[in-house]
Amino acid sequence: MNTPPAQPNFTIDRLREITTWVSSVLDLDHLLELIINTATTMMHAKASSLLLLDHKTRKLHFKVATGEKSEEVRKFEVNLGQGIAGHVAMTGEPLLIPDVRKDDRWYKKISESIGFETRSIACVPMKVDDEIIGVVEIIDKEDGSSILDEDMKTLTAFAGLASMAISNAKKIQNVERENRNLREEIEGRYAIVGESPSLQKVISDAFKVANSRTSTLILGESGTGKELLARLIHSAGPRKNRPMVTLNCAALPETLMEAELFGYERGAFTGAVDRKAGKIEGADGGTLFLDEIGEMSPGMQAKLLRVLQEGIFYRVGGNVPISVDIRIISATNRDIDQDVAEGNFREDLFYRLDVVRIRVPPLRERREDIELIARHYLDLFKLERGLHDMTISQAAMDRMLQYEWPGNVRELRNAVERAVVMGNDREVLPDDLPIGSPRRETALPAVGLTLKEAVDRFKRQLIVANLRQTGGNRAQASKILGIQRTYLSRLISRYGIQDV
Repeated sequence: MNTPPAQPNFTIDRLREITTWVSSVLDLDHLLELIINTATTMMHAKASSLLLLDHKTRKLHFKVATGEKSEEVRKFEVNLGQGIAGHVAMTGEPLLIPDVRKDDRWYKKISESIGFETRSIACVPMKVDDEIIGVVEIIDKEDGSSILDEDMKTLTAFAGLASMAISNAKKIQNVERENRNLREEIEGRYAIVGESPSLQKVISDAFKVANSRTSTLILGESGTGKELLARLIHSAGPRKNRPMVTLNCAALPETLMEAELFGYERGAFTGAVDRKAGKIEGADGGTLFLDEIGEMSPGMQAKLLRVLQEGIFYRVGGNVPISVDIRIISATNRDIDQDVAEGNFREDLFYRLDVVRIRVPPLRERREDIELIARHYLDLFKLERGLHDMTISQAAMDRMLQYEWPGNVRELRNAVERAVVMGNDREVLPDDLPIGSPRRETALPAVGLTLKEAVDRFKRQLIVANLRQTGGNRAQASKILGIQRTYLSRLISRYGIQDV
């Protein structure tokens, strides 16, 4: 009798093939689906799932699921320690349960809710750097046979591949973030340039407050560099290796801002097809910078105050309290003291934000810095365009020194950039600068207007002037004004500005 030739070890060859996917497939969700689908096929399982652990809420969420009830099962979540999956995630030890009906740890609610009969379960942990990040489990064999110890070895191998894929994805994200930060530093985006006494006082105060977790309120006109100062405070303190997350409080309506700030659970509202962490959660251990805090709605002010008072929050649609350790830096170009006095900003929230106050002076109050800033941006933009010998003419510099700069450093930066792009490639001339006559006088509003009426009239005139200067380009106008385009659109609608 002839002996049949040995069959190749299909499982090992398949695992080797999948290992190459881990380094070549960039879409993490797609890669995890490939891994779990392959595991299900190779192990002849009736169904399988990959659950990821949310360490803050101590819940497991179904990331990938196979089988006839895959869509239904993705709607569920499991508490850490609950059921077979929760027990494995809590202990880090794999489990093979031949008959779930005889095991007190089985959480039968999911199977009963979706009408999926379960007899046996095999579940193994997923780990990254010895930290449990989730579990992989299979349910029953298609032919009704038992799950064996050999199946556990294969399932463990697939869990390792999934863990490796998630770990690689996180490393790629970190590298991309570091590269982005490096590019921004190279571009000089975060440079605070100037030697004037007033600016040096601001920087000195920033360094003093950096080593504490004290809430800091930064005041200053649009374009003065309030976010740059916030980044300096963050990067000079003990939280520098943790994220600094920025939220512009004027950019979104209240409903969207709540979801952006607190995050949301799957199904919390129409379109919430998956769970998403918010800005507060992303800033855990680091700094949350709330720009244009004076524009925050009363409702959001109350919700933010609750977070600052209690140190916990809830995702939209969630009922699990999440604790965070964040340092708050806020900024506004409004007269926030007046807003508090008039009842437009909560006094209790104001006192929590205004522990330390730093005012960034406008450019017209530190004219000795104008030349330094102009040459700094010239160096950046001429390097970008390869114009190594380009200079600023004395006439152009004189015009910049005499100009009032209502848009402050941001306006100066934009002016130098335009001059480099539109000039003669050799020298910045006065006509290359998109600025008006030096020290233009601004007409006072008519006597008899209330302060709000005068402010509204000024805002309307300023918006109209910038829209005309940019040929109606709202994106460019919002950049000059230092506000979000969505906020500019709301102001245009509020003030009835048409056909500009």
